[in-house]
Amino acid sequence: MNILRDISVVVFMGGFASLGMAQTVNTGILSISPDTEVSTLGHFNNRGSGDMLNDGTFYIYGNWNNDGLVSFSPGQQSGNTLFKGMYGKQQLSGSMPSDFYNVLFDNPASQPAFELSGDISISGLADFTDGIVDGDDFGGMVIFQQGATHSGVADHSFVDGQVRKVGDEPFVYPIGDEKMYRMAAMSQPNNPEDHFTSQYILKNSDLQYPHFEKEVIIDQIDDAEYWEIERTGGESVVVLTLSWDERTTPASLLSDETGKALHIVRWDEISGQWVDEGGVANVEEKTITSAVSGYGIFTLGKVLVDDTPKHDLIVYNGISPNGDNRNDFFFVKGLERYPDNTVEIYNRWGVKVYEGRGYDNSAIRFNGYSNGRATINSGQKLPTGTYFYIIKYKENNVTRDLSGYLYMN
Repeated sequence: MNILRDISVVVFMGGFASLGMAQTVNTGILSISPDTEVSTLGHFNNRGSGDMLNDGTFYIYGNWNNDGLVSFSPGQQSGNTLFKGMYGKQQLSGSMPSDFYNVLFDNPASQPAFELSGDISISGLADFTDGIVDGDDFGGMVIFQQGATHSGVADHSFVDGQVRKVGDEPFVYPIGDEKMYRMAAMSQPNNPEDHFTSQYILKNSDLQYPHFEKEVIIDQIDDAEYWEIERTGGESVVVLTLSWDERTTPASLLSDETGKALHIVRWDEISGQWVDEGGVANVEEKTITSAVSGYGIFTLGKVLVDDTPKHDLIVYNGISPNGDNRNDFFFVKGLERYPDNTVEIYNRWGVKVYEGRGYDNSAIRFNGYSNGRATINSGQKLPTGTYFYIIKYKENNVTRDLSGYLYMN
């Protein structure tokens, strides 16, 4: 049984049929026009010969399967697919990926409410109102295309499994495990075709990636959780942000209230050990951010803190560009001695707002304005807030880096 509204502007060609209350099958062409609503009370099955074009609103109350083509019109931004379970858990399956513009996950069934065995691609907004999307146990993936975003992510609504982000935008991954949301975020890649794939796993990584194989500076490795973050397309280098949570993260890792000893660590396949990727902690937001040297398996680690400065640079991390000649620019004392350098500054959402090469505190310096192709509001004064800086420079042909937070008022 189908509920069809505004049937005059819905086009059906080929074999679109309802098989009682159990299943609605499309074997031909199903086109849902803008401002049109279609509902199926039973399951929906788009077979291999079926083409479905959704520029309107499609309510799915049962299971979803796609072995054909599911998409929306190019340039159209009104396609809504709403998964609202009426019969318990919903299976989202199919041998072909389903391309949605906007999608809603809203199912109050016992978690996980959505069993994802097929891939789904999102180009607009993914609204995680209620229900965990489980691709980990069933093999499906959620893909966010260029421009795609999400809302509503919480402990009861996230993706348990792999999430891929395509595009040159910063992104916060809507991932978690065991009914707990645990964010990971990345800064913007360089190219819109590049993509990174991430998953959070609430398990001890020690069995697969032995914790005794580690750099000397690493004192302790998180034995409760880890993230898998792979660069699955392109050559971009991004800044990663991971989070901690007292419910899962070992208390011994969080014993330093300043967060100085808490770093991101990565399993390095080449050397066969955990390596220190550094990081700067934001204690208020419970996150740690670092420019990493590779990709793969990440978790949190506690390192041995050496109070002896490793750099002869002095970073003045407060800036108030108001024209009074006091703290008007980001001053890195001593950097002019290393002309082969770069300074990058990111905002809290991972957008690069400034990049300077050959930073010398004079002709080339950050005075509170954005610059460059990869920034937002180029040439405009940036708002008050907290920013993240990365300084890279060469000393005796060895590349060194320094990172931290910059506060602009």
